[in-house]
Amino acid sequence: MTVTLNHTIVPALDNAEAAGFLAGIMGFELLPPSGRTGHFRPVRVNETLTLDFMTVLDPEGHHLAFAVDGETFDDIHARITDRGVPFGNGPTTPDNGRIDHPLCPRGLFFRDATGNLYEVMSAQ
Repeated sequence: MTVTLNHTIVPALDNAEAAGFLAGIMGFELLPPSGRTGHFRPVRVNETLTLDFMTVLDPEGHHLAFAVDGETFDDIHARITDRGVPFGNGPTTPDNGRIDHPLCPRGLFFRDATGNLYEVMSAQ
């Protein structure tokens, strides 16, 4: 049996802002609004997975982790730095400016305006 995660809903204060933020940092494709009433703002992660951002009144931040190759990590790190987004090497230190991740050679954490915590890990 093959099981593939198709999408997950990510809570946001503002779905368009949060989706655009993550898509811009990660280099993901921002898709048009979807859902029965257009209340999701999907971001394509890969061929089989979208993150569907949804505006909610009192969002609770989630933690999403991405494994990337070395070149992709460098690109993401550059976009974060260029945009002045705080980042750090741990979930409790997402603003110390370090990339020496405790579980892999290089990695970083950053937050969006909702409080979602994103982790980017590279084995290279």
